[in-house]
Amino acid sequence: MDIKIKLCGIRREEDAEYINEFPPDYAGFVFAESKRKVTLKQAEKLSALLLPSIIKVGVFVNQPLEEMPDFADAISVYQLHGDEDGEYIDRLRQILPQDCEIWKAVRVSTKEDIVKADGLNADKLLLDAFSKNAYGGTGRAFDWELISKARISKPFFTAGGITAENIEKAAVTLKPYGIDLSGGIETNGFKNREKIKQIIEIVDRLRKL
Repeated sequence: MDIKIKLCGIRREEDAEYINEFPPDYAGFVFAESKRKVTLKQAEKLSALLLPSIIKVGVFVNQPLEEMPDFADAISVYQLHGDEDGEYIDRLRQILPQDCEIWKAVRVSTKEDIVKADGLNADKLLLDAFSKNAYGGTGRAFDWELISKARISKPFFTAGGITAENIEKAAVTLKPYGIDLSGGIETNGFKNREKIKQIIEIVDRLRKL
């Protein structure tokens, strides 16, 4: 099983150390308002500490377009978690380096939410739980059956409520391109080395299936 793993919400040097010890495919920095928010300066420092093989992702919510190129030294993937539409994505693609990817996060409440996002000019999708009070990071799962009903054409990550207890079920049931974890690798709001180790060990085993 070929599945990618993204560990998101990196904000401390200890987080970078844990991730280098048990490397995922992607590591994410949150630039939107969140308890996990980091500044560009912090992200640049942490990005430099991470192994070169780990792809760095930035999470944004309705960030002004003109500010986006400033982040390209720290990240190579732009994950859009807000109300960004097709015009925003098209304009963003014009001003970013050619090797950058654009992902669109979808707060899933209906099949139509997924279908609409699948038609955008994004490289990948990230499917997360809908909340009227937050753009993401709720730690809640959504109705996974909506994925099969939507018939997604793009590679997609699934997020929301993923832990060591259900990651195998998510991988086998949904067959996503990748799985995104943040709260599921934390204890009391901070990244936990043992939880990261456990997730990567499970994924390594799944990749041998």
